[in-house]
Amino acid sequence: MTTAAPSAPRRLLVWDAPNIDSVLGTVLGGRAPLREERPRFDVLARWLVERLEEGEVPEACVFSNIQTDGAEKLRGWVDALRGAGYSVFLKPKRELDDDIDEDLLAHVLRREREGPIAELILASNDQYREFEDDLTALAKRLPLTVLGFREFSSAAINTAAMSFIDLEDIPGLFETALEREPPLDRIPAEGAWLAPRQSLLDLYAKGAAG
Repeated sequence: MTTAAPSAPRRLLVWDAPNIDSVLGTVLGGRAPLREERPRFDVLARWLVERLEEGEVPEACVFSNIQTDGAEKLRGWVDALRGAGYSVFLKPKRELDDDIDEDLLAHVLRREREGPIAELILASNDQYREFEDDLTALAKRLPLTVLGFREFSSAAINTAAMSFIDLEDIPGLFETALEREPPLDRIPAEGAWLAPRQSLLDLYAKGAAG
């Protein structure tokens, strides 16, 4: 009787697009990112491959929702991702709770069953606390590195069982330095202004929405 050869260790990158997109807008002061403020997935893929050790195989995948009328808007982005070596999981957003979190975690568990994971690299600021396999549970079983924004990743930063890398610390991931708002727990001694996210006139002038 022959036994199957063990599969090569997998270095698995999983990108939670809805979460990263939402938090990126927040750290920029509540506005949509400019083109040069969006992450370059080709740079991220090269960074992943450069982390490989001998005998390992890389896998990079992006999870995202798609609006029922948004196929054309996403087509170019999805094609660019696939051309850069990523697999893409898309889920229609018909209801508020049509999120991709459960699908993302299910993929991680499937890969865990299939063979050794040299490193799980999870790009998300979500702790997935509503699921049995939250970040802490995953870190007990897998070498886990979290990619995110430090302003929203205190749990990952302060948990010894997992590593954390701020996305802006990956060289070249953003073409320009992000104009990030100071996090509330890092306000400098001299103080800092936090600008309003909407103008008073837009919010409260006669005839304004709401």
